Amino acid sequence: MQPHIIEVADGFWNIRGSFKIGGIIEIGTQASLIRRSNGKFVFLDSYALSGDVERQVLELTNGGNDVEAILNVHPFHTVYARKMHARFPGARLYGTARHLSRFPELPWEAERTEDSVLHMMFADDLDFSVPRGVDFISSNENVHFSSVLVRHRASKSIHVDDTLMYIRFPKAARVLGRTDSMTFHPTLGKALEKRAGAALEFRQWAEGLAERWRDATNLCAAHTAALTAAKNRGASIHDRILVALNKANRTLNAHGKKYA
Repeated sequence: MQPHIIEVADGFWNIRGSFKIGGIIEIGTQASLIRRSNGKFVFLDSYALSGDVERQVLELTNGGNDVEAILNVHPFHTVYARKMHARFPGARLYGTARHLSRFPELPWEAERTEDSVLHMMFADDLDFSVPRGVDFISSNENVHFSSVLVRHRASKSIHVDDTLMYIRFPKAARVLGRTDSMTFHPTLGKALEKRAGAALEFRQWAEGLAERWRDATNLCAAHTAALTAAKNRGASIHDRILVALNKANRTLNAHGKKYA
């Protein structure tokens, strides 16, 4: 795919990037750029900027000088961390525990993106949520379910990697009435903590997320697509999250019975 940048809302831009498994299979990736209330900018996730996307980012951020922080919010999205720091060396660099362990040579800040201390540091503009009842960093490196979800209050926009997936169906399916779908990542069953109560904790977290962030009108998901208010012809994001949770009932119920 051709990398491009979407102006999702005032103060929030989403970069739809290219990422190929084994250099062959295109699954895409994302990063978001947020303008804070102080006029400075924060990146959510890292990407190797180039071409027109890089030009637009530099125009927005005073040549990159106004980028004050890079927040890597998915423990298994690590490929572009070095390149992002090299492109914006003056920005404070934050990552999850896995980022820090994989690239100890980078000048990471002490606060991790999954920690409440960091969440308070950016609380003027952003809300954060870490899924409960699931492994944040799975011992199975093929399980990429969990991430730190971020809401930019001013633009009513959510940035989420993997945990929630938004799929816009191709034109042929839309003709038949299937326009899009929001689901939790299919590795949920493997990500749930192997203990009693984990499925219930996850369910309560998801319900609470939908309620706390019920005013959100935009959702940018990695690997799939961005759902923007301008293009949403269906249910609200609040309702879509609850529908996604309902779709996960079989997985959650099976886990609850297994660890009763």
